[in-house]
Amino acid sequence: MDTEVLVVGGGATGVGVARDLAMRGVDVVLAERRGLNAGTSGRSHGLLHSGARYAEHDPDGARECIRENRVLKDIAGEAVRDTRGLFVQLAGDDPDFFDEKLAACRDLSIPATVYDGEDARDLVPGLPDTVERAMDVPDAVIYPSRLVAATAASAREHGATVLTHTPIEGLLTTGEGVVGAYTPDEEIRADHVVNAAGAWAGGLARTADIDLEMTPTKGAMVTVEYDDLDTVLNRCRPPADGDIVVPHEDTVVLGTTSVEVDDPDGDLENQAEVERMRAECANLLPGVADAALDHAYWGVRPLYEPSGVAEGRGISRGFFVLDHAERDGVPGLTSVVGGKLTTYRLMAEATADHVTDRLGVEADCRTAEERLPCADDAEELDSLVREFDAGGPADADVLST
Repeated sequence: MDTEVLVVGGGATGVGVARDLAMRGVDVVLAERRGLNAGTSGRSHGLLHSGARYAEHDPDGARECIRENRVLKDIAGEAVRDTRGLFVQLAGDDPDFFDEKLAACRDLSIPATVYDGEDARDLVPGLPDTVERAMDVPDAVIYPSRLVAATAASAREHGATVLTHTPIEGLLTTGEGVVGAYTPDEEIRADHVVNAAGAWAGGLARTADIDLEMTPTKGAMVTVEYDDLDTVLNRCRPPADGDIVVPHEDTVVLGTTSVEVDDPDGDLENQAEVERMRAECANLLPGVADAALDHAYWGVRPLYEPSGVAEGRGISRGFFVLDHAERDGVPGLTSVVGGKLTTYRLMAEATADHVTDRLGVEADCRTAEERLPCADDAEELDSLVREFDAGGPADADVLST
């Protein structure tokens, strides 16, 4: 098989790159070893960030989030649930941190309204008596299975070939650099390869003798039965375990931990993390303490640590587009690493800009203006999820069977 660009990885970023390139007229093949959305995207907490979480310590990342928040609310339809978010200050939490975050949000034009404890409890029944203040921001919920499937469908409508259950075993290299990749059954020759394998990007790069410094960290998510929440809850403190509650229809997702792992395919499950998520999140929403467990799952963040100096939650959540011709002297390969589900479209745009520049293709990005296929029809979106085998635990309770 021959193509202009081969994209390896069928999570949100990979399908986003395939969509963007295909809309620019580039011949694209996307290959994913399992069904789409099988990695980090489908095992996230599904939070569409407003940028408030990052405002005081990462203003550039916060600007990206609020911009993409608005874009996805415009183009993704039933793949997004437009709730609100509250950053909640509990008794004992540092009030200066709340004030710093509020000032940063206002500096960045992230809408933020402050409520005292009583008004916050009126706004969101079930909050504890220990609430002192809450900040209302435009967080929302992403259903990643629908988002990934619809993005893949758009890529296909614009001419891309989407291959599921097609494991890439390694990159094809010659003296001129990377010229494609190979599966157990065939070679896929390409003018350029995009490594969008997320937490697995380092392993793919090693097949071309490239050292890509990934530091994957796992996060535990716990879904419990709870049908009386329509607002994302964030604990207003420095990022820590158990500080997010994400509402679905009849359940809520409690998250999350951040534990460095050696192997993203290793055994990630840890029952102690489940109990810790429930206990910590019960400080925000006491009713989850005894709520019935629906399911628990673990995801692996594709964090990139080039300097080796940051650890754990200190590693950048930003994204990086890496040109391996410049970085490693290996032409024909670009890696996109890091980032967040909220910014997947922006990550794809930056990657497509880079790749089209290398290919000499002159075409602008249009992914922020064109609505995703079937966006307003949940049943059709769920049909696409089944077609691409894109179901994941992050929104399994929401999808129609």
